[in-house]
Amino acid sequence: MHDYLYEHQQALDDRHLEKYAKIIGLNLERFNEDMKNSIHASRIREDFLSGIQSGVNGTPSFYINEIRYDGPWDFDTLIRILTAVMNNQ
Repeated sequence: MHDYLYEHQQALDDRHLEKYAKIIGLNLERFNEDMKNSIHASRIREDFLSGIQSGVNGTPSFYINEIRYDGPWDFDTLIRILTAVMNNQ
């Protein structure tokens, strides 16, 4: 489900969420019941607030050793940064 949500961030209304649930093979009866009863709402809010407290202002956000990384996301740069961090530990 994560991939569908990320790829379709502009279409997250109930109708679309149910469509994504069906596409990935979730139990639609349970999905709809959970949505109706807001089963996961408190956990979502908790994660959202945790992100705000950590300085997350969008997705994706990437942290290295609890420090937000705002540099380039290309493979070579990330490998260079991660290797440097590992060598300094």
